[in-house]
Amino acid sequence: MSIVRGMNHIGLTVPDIESATDFFKKGLDAKVAYDSQTLDDPPRGGPEVERFLGIPEGSEIVKKRMIVIGRGPNIEMFQFENTESAHPPNLEDYGYTHLSFYTDDIESAFEKLKSAGGRPLSEIHENTRYEDTEGNGTVYFKTPWDSMIELQTIPNGYYYPEDSESEVFVPE
Repeated sequence: MSIVRGMNHIGLTVPDIESATDFFKKGLDAKVAYDSQTLDDPPRGGPEVERFLGIPEGSEIVKKRMIVIGRGPNIEMFQFENTESAHPPNLEDYGYTHLSFYTDDIESAFEKLKSAGGRPLSEIHENTRYEDTEGNGTVYFKTPWDSMIELQTIPNGYYYPEDSESEVFVPE
């Protein structure tokens, strides 16, 4: 048995949690689990928080919210003050670059995410090797704050190379 049970959540810093929540609710049917930091709370900052989280000196967390989308990992959103943020990472940048959401109806999901303010980078197209079974599809979007989201469907499953050590997780 593995020491890790699975992925619990993904951290995502956004410029405005309320706008980001509205986008995720409208585009992906997100639900708020809880707010662990609100504007009514004192901002989280200072040397100890900077050390614990590796954030720049003077940065403060002013809002923090956990949302749930479908049956995948939770998304913990952060909103900061007193920090200079670079653009969100692009796909070619080092680090975590996008969130991928599995859908059984990619055409409807495409239209819903687009109507919520997502900007598709292309039309829906075929997946690549090991994901390119019949009926598959994928498309990347930019969020209103320029992070990347992928919609993906693989209704006829994956196939694997002979030396594969595991099958990939697909939400049930």
